[in-house]
Amino acid sequence: MGVLIYWLFATSKDITIGPVAVMSTITGNVVLAAQATHPNIPGHVIASALAVVAGAIVCFLGLVRLGWLVDLISLTAISAFMTGSAINIAAGQVPTMMGITGFSTRQPTYLVIIDTLKYLGHTKLDAAMGLTALFALYLIRFTCNQLAKRYPSRRKTIFFVSTLRTVFIILLYTLVSWLVNRNHRAKPLFKILGKVPRGFQNAAVPQINTTIIKAFASQLPASVIVLLIEHISIAKSFGRVNNYTIDPSQELVAIGVSNLLGPFLGAYPATGSFSRTAIKSKAGVRTPFAGVITAVIVLLAIYALPAVFFYIPSATLSGVIIHAVLDLITPPNTVYQFWRISPIEVFIYFAGVLVTVFSSIENGIYVTISVSAAMLIFRIFKARGRFLGKVKVHSVIGDHLLDNEKPKYGTMAGARRLDHSDDPDKSARNIFLPIDHQDGSNPQIELDTPFPGIFIYRFSEGYNYPNANHYLDYMVETIFRQTRRTNPDSYGKLGDRPWNDPGPRRGIEVDRNDDRPTLKAIILDFSSVNNVDITSVQHLIDVRNQLDRYASPDTVEWHFACINNRWTKRALASAGFGYPTPESESGGFHRWKPIFSVAELGGIDSAAAAAEYTQNRNELKRQRTMDVEQGKVKTLEQEVDHINSTPDSQSTRGSLERALSTSKAYEQQPVARMAVVHGLNRPLFHIDLTSALQSAIHNVERHRRGEPTGVGTGADTAGAVTI
Repeated sequence: MGVLIYWLFATSKDITIGPVAVMSTITGNVVLAAQATHPNIPGHVIASALAVVAGAIVCFLGLVRLGWLVDLISLTAISAFMTGSAINIAAGQVPTMMGITGFSTRQPTYLVIIDTLKYLGHTKLDAAMGLTALFALYLIRFTCNQLAKRYPSRRKTIFFVSTLRTVFIILLYTLVSWLVNRNHRAKPLFKILGKVPRGFQNAAVPQINTTIIKAFASQLPASVIVLLIEHISIAKSFGRVNNYTIDPSQELVAIGVSNLLGPFLGAYPATGSFSRTAIKSKAGVRTPFAGVITAVIVLLAIYALPAVFFYIPSATLSGVIIHAVLDLITPPNTVYQFWRISPIEVFIYFAGVLVTVFSSIENGIYVTISVSAAMLIFRIFKARGRFLGKVKVHSVIGDHLLDNEKPKYGTMAGARRLDHSDDPDKSARNIFLPIDHQDGSNPQIELDTPFPGIFIYRFSEGYNYPNANHYLDYMVETIFRQTRRTNPDSYGKLGDRPWNDPGPRRGIEVDRNDDRPTLKAIILDFSSVNNVDITSVQHLIDVRNQLDRYASPDTVEWHFACINNRWTKRALASAGFGYPTPESESGGFHRWKPIFSVAELGGIDSAAAAAEYTQNRNELKRQRTMDVEQGKVKTLEQEVDHINSTPDSQSTRGSLERALSTSKAYEQQPVARMAVVHGLNRPLFHIDLTSALQSAIHNVERHRRGEPTGVGTGADTAGAVTI
């Protein structure tokens, strides 16, 4: 049913929905657990009810466009789930492959492995059918891989031969089983599959009631999670391989509808299959309609081949299953890559695998997802900002470092600086790096403090209510440690001092020779902040008031750089940020010097158009000189037509004609028009850290010179410095 229905809702051309090993194992566990408390309910009824309920949940998630929830499941959790499930399934199939009986294979994986080793002496003839089949499968795959490397032009043909190895082994061992057991149908020499019902024997309306739902309700979340992560992860992987994107929400609708309709034909939960999807992808399918052809073939097999299935050896089938699921185990080199990228997530990976092995697949899923979510929340809550310092860097051409035989480290020997002809920007520029060099920059580079009493602070992972307090506590603590109070006698009496600020000992005066600077301004880098909320903004207001008291009678300027969201800017402006804080009771400001960032409007008013105009003017002068020397004199209209006929001049024909008509001597040149990037009413919102630092330094120096106070109105704005 899955392959027949999926193409109506699909956004992936390759995915194939059907029974998969992991989902089958979970469904089997659910059925056994439910029948333990309700033995009168048939197993297929429980499985069909589970498919309907899980499908309804997944379909609802897709209809309300919650496909993004799948992104909350990390790759570590998926890898641990797949590895643990593969070990669980393989361990459960080993006894059947060896013909060992006498214990339950539904126990935790470690108990199954222990019991298998205990009963290893009870191995039967089934082991010959199972082990040889498993060996043959790996031998065929190894041979095909070697042939593909040797004959790359036939790689695709060899791939399909390799994928058909399972069919070949099943047919071969079925033939062997028929030859051996055709005269022993009642008592075969080794275990065979036996009679397989023809067609849809359990096609009916699914039975769903509260009793059945309560029987598997505790395991329903794990079933839904498996449906989601298997299908979406496979669909995304093949989408990236084949250069198309999927809609996760639409895919959830497809899975949900498939599981809602499948039980009417007796199906149990189904999701995306990796092996079948890989075969379709390699076959070169172009549309999801290929699933209909697959459905027709499966339908013919259900009705035409059940008699052949009778002689399939169970041990061979177990060997095929083991061969398939072992490929799901995360290889060691991938785990090593995990370790190099994020060591802590490797521990989460192994925790998930161990819980799966010693408990169950469901518990392994819950552990990995929960621990990954806890780690994400911890990182958000404990995000730490960085104080930045300034350093001047130069752009050099790296290969010229090889010009000298033995250039000395730390010198510019052998390096050629870029000039303005190589780089439109200045080759020497100031950048801002964390003072503690925790970003991996060279620790031997000494960073300059921006300015005495001015701090640049960068938020690392957003700024919202979970981490606002942690961010600002660290910032205030560092500022208090590196600055001194502006007025050491600001406390009128001993009782005014905060209880947790001991101050100097009794009888000892405050050290007035403290060489630390006083706090002047704070520049906040909002480049990593997309949104703010009421709590985080209120924290900023509280810290501003706290630091104003610390710097009293002065006030602290708050500059904001690289604000990426207009709503963030609006929130900060509503809280009173973006312009200087009044310092007197009358609400006046010390005279402040705003620095605005301006840019060219572009088009015909841009510097590029002006440069093209200059080039055309010079060309026109050169042509006139040549004509005079050759005795040819052209009219003004002829000259204009000549310049306009050149390919480089077509874009500025109108501007050139206007310039020629307004200037006889071609002396007047258009001036590029400029506009302010940010609004004039919020001069402390800056486009980058450089302009923010320049503004802060200019205002500190002006305040230090003791210029007269005034109100920061348009009179000050008129004297703005443009950069």
